[in-house]
Amino acid sequence: MKPRLAGSGLGTRIFVALIVVLCVAAVTAWIVALVIGPRLFHDHMLMVSPAEPYSDVVAHAEEAFDSAWQTSLLLALLAAFATSIFVTVVLVRRLVHPIQQMRAAVTKVAQGDFTARVPEGGIGLEFAQLISAFNTMAGELDQTERTRTRLLADLGHELRTPVATLNGYLEAMQDGVASADTETLVMLRGQTDRLTRLAEDIALVSDAEERRLSMHPTPTRIGGLLAAAQSQTRSRYETRGVELHMIADENAKAVMLRLDPDRMGQVLTNLLDNALQHTDPGDTVTLSAEATDASVTLKVQDSGHGIAAEHLPHIFERFYRADTARDRAHGGSGIGLAIVRSIVTAHGGSVWVHSDGPSTGAIFTVDLPRQSKNTMKVQ
Repeated sequence: MKPRLAGSGLGTRIFVALIVVLCVAAVTAWIVALVIGPRLFHDHMLMVSPAEPYSDVVAHAEEAFDSAWQTSLLLALLAAFATSIFVTVVLVRRLVHPIQQMRAAVTKVAQGDFTARVPEGGIGLEFAQLISAFNTMAGELDQTERTRTRLLADLGHELRTPVATLNGYLEAMQDGVASADTETLVMLRGQTDRLTRLAEDIALVSDAEERRLSMHPTPTRIGGLLAAAQSQTRSRYETRGVELHMIADENAKAVMLRLDPDRMGQVLTNLLDNALQHTDPGDTVTLSAEATDASVTLKVQDSGHGIAAEHLPHIFERFYRADTARDRAHGGSGIGLAIVRSIVTAHGGSVWVHSDGPSTGAIFTVDLPRQSKNTMKVQ
């Protein structure tokens, strides 16, 4: 049910208010002129011709003065009144039109159409700033809605495969077509593990974005962090036939940072797993570290498939895949890099990616400040 709008429109109210002001001003001017003007004129006439024989002259002059000032004031007031009405009509139209456009756009946004925009160009700085702020808000809402829609669609795809597999095997077992042998149980366990990882990853990113991600910062040596990440992923690299190298000078390895080693270890393993997914046998992935007085820079560089320029701004978004044709079972859930960004941001750092294009490899860079700036909950 739509709310009823009380009263007249803004333009009508402004017009009526101006008419009232003009009427009050005209009456006030007329009364002041009527009370003060004739008296002052009479006094001056007496100063010039005080003698009685000239009383007819004085009376005639006063009559002429009354007629002159009344006619002149009336014409002046009418001219001012007409000019003010014209200016008011023009101003009201220029004022009400963008407000009507804003109202129409707000109505569309309220109905879920986040593509609504208000044409820029107005009648003043304040309106221009208001229109710009609204268009910015609508653009952000539009982007959020697109992300939400894509997230729900991708989440549905992520859940469909393991759920369908579980249902299929459970129905087969229930019908006696399949048996609960070791191979079947291992497969079912793998699908439930996949669902569990997906739920944990989504919860982790959500907690990070809402600043509820718990952190356990401790003094951690960079060399140990790199070695642990290399050790955890080495077997997967050997199986795929991809070379994994670590390059870091002794100065960088010896740097101690106050961070959560488990969270940052997850960052490096996610980046290494991502590089492995986008390389072929014989390619090379390099994990490196550099240290300055202000920060420590960690890099994962690969000689793999590379990334097209249009995908670079979206690489760290949830469920985003540069290669949409990649099989989901082999391409991951598409949430690993979102986790990387969330954890790095929680440590007060930044992460970005560079690639010269397809087949040129990619470089993922994590920059961590030497002074801890954790923004998440510390436990």
